[in-house]
Parts: sequence; structure tokens; C-alpha cells
Amino acid sequence: MTEGTGAMVPGAHTIAVIGTGKIGELVLSGLLRAGWPAQKLIATTRRPERAAELGARYGVRVVDNVAAVDEADVLAIAVKPQDAAALLEEIGPKVPADKVVISLCAGLPTSFFNRRLPDGTPVVRVMTNTPALVDEAMTAISAGPHATAEHLALAEEMFKPLGATIRVPEAQQDAVTALSGSGPAYFYLLVEAMTDAGILLGLPRQVAHDLIVQTAIGSAVMLRDSGEHPVKLREAVTSPAGTTISAVRELENHGVRAALLAALEAARDRARELADQNR
Repeated sequence: MTEGTGAMVPGAHTIAVIGTGKIGELVLSGLLRAGWPAQKLIATTRRPERAAELGARYGVRVVDNVAAVDEADVLAIAVKPQDAAALLEEIGPKVPADKVVISLCAGLPTSFFNRRLPDGTPVVRVMTNTPALVDEAMTAISAGPHATAEHLALAEEMFKPLGATIRVPEAQQDAVTALSGSGPAYFYLLVEAMTDAGILLGLPRQVAHDLIVQTAIGSAVMLRDSGEHPVKLREAVTSPAGTTISAVRELENHGVRAALLAALEAARDRARELADQNR
């Protein structure tokens, strides 16, 4: 790669997605939607039936891990954290230091990879989330010790087709995992609870679902596009002695704000535990 070349041109690199499960497939499909040529993409997977499925669905070659390392110059590692050590034991000695490693392994620091790869190998840590399926992901990108601004730009270009990207110091990645990596699950749980509440109030399930989903979409767009603080937007809905403030009071009485703080701390702590367990 050359310094100062600007945006990455689709097809400029051969990218291998190593461990093409759910997250790996998100990356693979996003690159294809961005115009990346299928012949410049490689996938690996353990199961032959999964390999056949990926080949048929996306038209990419599916090879073994060692062949992927040999052929690609960018290695996007998307295996489960508990499988990463075994993978790096297999491929680590075969990875030249000029390859770029993109880690999508939740909880694993770049130091985990640096200890198992040739000295000087650039590693970029990435945390994305499942709204990548609809090109609305939030992806946080962090540089390891040997990764340059150019390597970060490469990662950004890879993940832009999936939604928004942001650069953060690696020390903040466990918090990112708790907030946006796991975040979609919190919203789905909230929608599930509000749907049940709508049914309790006498609405048909589908009507309650449609009302909540569109309200969530509209609220998210307002948060993104208005530039207003969420407190101001909430206050605009909250009339004196009205229905909304009555509901907000009950949420506060039941400790919803405190529960969210505790939940995010628990997710962050679990990310740290995963790193400790997989040193």
C-alpha cells in the first residue's frame, strides 16, 4: 500500500475473511455490495456444506486457512474469540509481516495477535454490529502498535459500506463492545417489552409492533439529523402533567436508567473476561 493514495479502490487488495460465520458473512456481503470483485475476495470456513453455501450465494472462492493467508494481502479474522489461539497457531508462522490483519474477534486486544504473529505485523481491531445487514452498522476501529494511519484508512474503507465508522483508542474497545456491539439486543428487548405493553393495552400484536418500530426509526433519525441533545428531544414530547411525564416517572421509579448503566458495565466486564480467558 502507498501512503497518501486516498480512498481504497475496490479490488485493489485481495481480502480473505477467515472464519465466515455471521460477522464474517456481514463483511463479505458488504464488500460485494460496495463493488468489490468476487474474484478478489476469499472466504474460509470449517464445514464443507457452509463452504458450498457461501460459494453459491456470493460467488467467492472458499479455501483453507493456509491458502487464504498465502493468497490475500488483507486478513479479516472473524472467528470466535475462543477459537482465535488455535487459528493463529495454525497460520501465524505463515503470515508475512507485510500482511494487514483486521480482527473482528470480540474482546481480544491487538496484543493477543501481536504475540502470535511475526514482529511488526499491523493489526487493526474492529467492532461492528448486526445492523450491517441493512447497511446501518456502527463500526469502531482501533490501531494496534504496528498499524499506521494508512491501515486505519484501509479498515474504514472496508467497513463504510456497512454503515458508519469511528476511530477510537483501543483502550475504549470494551466499552464500544458493551454499547454498540451488544446494543442492538437492548433495543430489540425494549421493542419486545413495548409490544407486550401494547397488547396489554388492547392493541393487536402487529399494530403494536408497527407503531413501535416506526417510532423507533423516526426517533433515531431525529437524534442523528437534528443535532439536538436527547434531553431536549425528550422534553419536546413531555408536556406538563401529561401522559409522557407520567410514563417517564414510572420508568425512573423502576430504575430503568440505573439498570441500563449496570447492564452496560456487565457487558464491558464480560468483554474483559473474554480477553483474560484467551490470553
